Amino acid sequence: MNLPPELITFVSAMLPVTELRLAIPVALQVFEMSPVSAFSYAVIGNFIPVLFLLLLYEPVTKFLMERSTFFDKLISKIFDKTRHKHTEKFNKYGALFLIFFVAIPLPGSGGWTGSMIAYLFGVPLKYSLLLISIGLICSGLIVTLGFESITSIIDLIRA
Repeated sequence: MNLPPELITFVSAMLPVTELRLAIPVALQVFEMSPVSAFSYAVIGNFIPVLFLLLLYEPVTKFLMERSTFFDKLISKIFDKTRHKHTEKFNKYGALFLIFFVAIPLPGSGGWTGSMIAYLFGVPLKYSLLLISIGLICSGLIVTLGFESITSIIDLIRA
């Protein structure tokens, strides 16, 4: 089965943990997509789960916590840990914290975790979507430009 590189890039950007950090370099290096195409497909692909996560966090967590002691404890533990870890920064920087958290392309940051933080701190849906979108665009630019720069430097060294 031969899937189009654009579809692979789009879908791989939806995955948690790797998100844009893997989708863009693979699109550029393996599929030899243009930087604009790699960036566009990856950012849009990464945004799709963010939208669903923000819409589903509240009803799903409420449902699970009400019906299962195990999930109630597990979800409470995850939420408490996340709130403890980020409350000071969130209170200090507010919206900028969410943008920067999503924008920095490091493991544990990105759209998936940014969505959880937005939900946990009660950021309204429209505002969350805007802030996380800005973060995803910044992250996509950092990854794309960073990868292209590193590739150019390596090519110069080899020449």
